[in-house]
Amino acid sequence: MGHRIRHHVRTALLLGSAAVIGIGGVAWAGTEGSSLGRQQEGEMKGPLVIGHRGASGYRPEHTLSSYRLAIELGADFIEPDLVSTKDHQLVARHEPEISATTDVAQHPEFAARRTTKMIDGAAVTGWFTDDFTLAELRTLRAVERLPALRPANTVFDGLDQVPTFQEVIDLAKSAGVGIYPETKHPTYFQSVGLPLEEPLVATLTANGYTKKSDPVFIQSFETANLRQLSTMTGVRLVQLMDVPGNKPYDFVVKGDARTYGDLMTPAGLKEIATYANGIGPSKDSIVPRDAQAHLLAPTSLVRDAHRAGLVAHPYTFRRENNFLPADFRQGNPASPIYLQAPGDFPAELRLFFGLGVDGLFTDNSDIAVAVRSTL
Repeated sequence: MGHRIRHHVRTALLLGSAAVIGIGGVAWAGTEGSSLGRQQEGEMKGPLVIGHRGASGYRPEHTLSSYRLAIELGADFIEPDLVSTKDHQLVARHEPEISATTDVAQHPEFAARRTTKMIDGAAVTGWFTDDFTLAELRTLRAVERLPALRPANTVFDGLDQVPTFQEVIDLAKSAGVGIYPETKHPTYFQSVGLPLEEPLVATLTANGYTKKSDPVFIQSFETANLRQLSTMTGVRLVQLMDVPGNKPYDFVVKGDARTYGDLMTPAGLKEIATYANGIGPSKDSIVPRDAQAHLLAPTSLVRDAHRAGLVAHPYTFRRENNFLPADFRQGNPASPIYLQAPGDFPAELRLFFGLGVDGLFTDNSDIAVAVRSTL
């Protein structure tokens, strides 16, 4: 690690371990103690460790096995991405198109359902959850989405069904952890007559999740549906943010010229605070990388979010060299499995914890929990 990066890490660690900070109406304390999602009345010790699609570094994502393992590894919240079936049931999948995350291509009875649809302005070919009833979808089995990078996970292919949102809630409740659902492509689902907002709020309400102190965050890359949700529920909302040059798809539809970069400005964050409680930016928006994937100086995004009264939960933290900045990669680059190999993931986690993030999404909750305990 170069001198410049060592300086940033050292400064971040000195500044980031605040004792108790009141942000967005939630008490955030030091890193000692039990799982954050297990605290009462919304009082949480931070930063949060959010099991990204469960424990997707070790199991096929968005399966009950993956969520269960994330909980066992210490995650405070588990994250289901929500899409709709044809009969308007919410299930956990990364995308409405399921050829990469299920064995649907091996089911001849569904061969004719392979089609091409426009998702957020792009043509996507495959099989889509909104063309399947829940009963039909449950005949499929989940598979590893990144088999080339995570070949060990493929040993679990075929063992799990696609879980319903209610099953994820039941698991979280039984374990005493929180849920962090994401509405996937809400404009698309609205366009096909299967809006996500109503069944999401109805399910949360039926399970007793109605207020800010409940262990729930709803997240979305779009803004319009978060604004709508802010009038439908009292649980916390988080505005996800893609890289600065891209736009929320609802902005594209409306002809709004602004980008995520505009939302990251102090003025943009102040506007987000009128309908949401936090932001979920790409980690590269907090610590950018140069063209060679080396870390640059941190931005002011976390500090600016806090000044606007918003929590900051960046994504996605993964242990493999493929996902790490060049500064933290380890091993022989000439090796055919170099990108699969784990790098110095704890160093990246320490950097971001030190910068004062209020939580983070990770495929490897065990490592994040271990590093948090040392701060």
